[in-house]
Amino acid sequence: MQFTIFAQTVVFSFGLWAQAQKNVTPYPNMAPVDQYLMTDRNAEIALAKSAAPKSISDSAEVMVLDRQGYISVVKSTNGFVCMVERSWTAGIADPDFWNPKLRAPICFNPAAVRTYLPITLEKTKLVLAGKSKAQMFEAVEAELDNKQLPALEPGAMCYMLSREGYLGDEVGHWHPHLMFFVPPGDLSLWGANLSGSPILGVADAEDRMTVFLIPVGKWSDGTADSQSTY
Repeated sequence: MQFTIFAQTVVFSFGLWAQAQKNVTPYPNMAPVDQYLMTDRNAEIALAKSAAPKSISDSAEVMVLDRQGYISVVKSTNGFVCMVERSWTAGIADPDFWNPKLRAPICFNPAAVRTYLPITLEKTKLVLAGKSKAQMFEAVEAELDNKQLPALEPGAMCYMLSREGYLGDEVGHWHPHLMFFVPPGDLSLWGANLSGSPILGVADAEDRMTVFLIPVGKWSDGTADSQSTY
């Protein structure tokens, strides 16, 4: 599958997924919370850290999911935060929004920790408190309006280089890639989604940002992405 076609049909993202235009989903509602949790905390820590090269993740904070939300279990010395995002970081129309199998290792740089990560943490708190999909998005919208959630800082980005992640039923592991979070704008200014361009761009209306995805050739363990066309 060409990356440009992927960008038009699926959103992926440090929680970010393209708006899937489907009316039917095998996951119409949230599954029991236990299905989203990982019973082995050490396994979740290892999966989270696999999002970035060891030179970054070995010094990063690690957060894991419990029944109330994400908690910090490893302290940072470099300002990065690694975690495993669950399905509710997807767009509102994404068919995998409640997919309990989804595990998305992601490692945020300091600017994203300060200004993107709070959205993920708030969404998680709301859905684990029993809010519906619509209620969650309404609450996040109100918090953005009221500036209870921060505006994006310049330079906010993340690593998603884990070969162990599961990003959805259609894409599986997909490809190792970087994501950059910027205010809403013209995708063409980055050359995104154009023929031959390695940059994918997604307008994330709910979170009020544009996300650029740049596939790279190797996973965080240094092995090559065998499916890469670059």
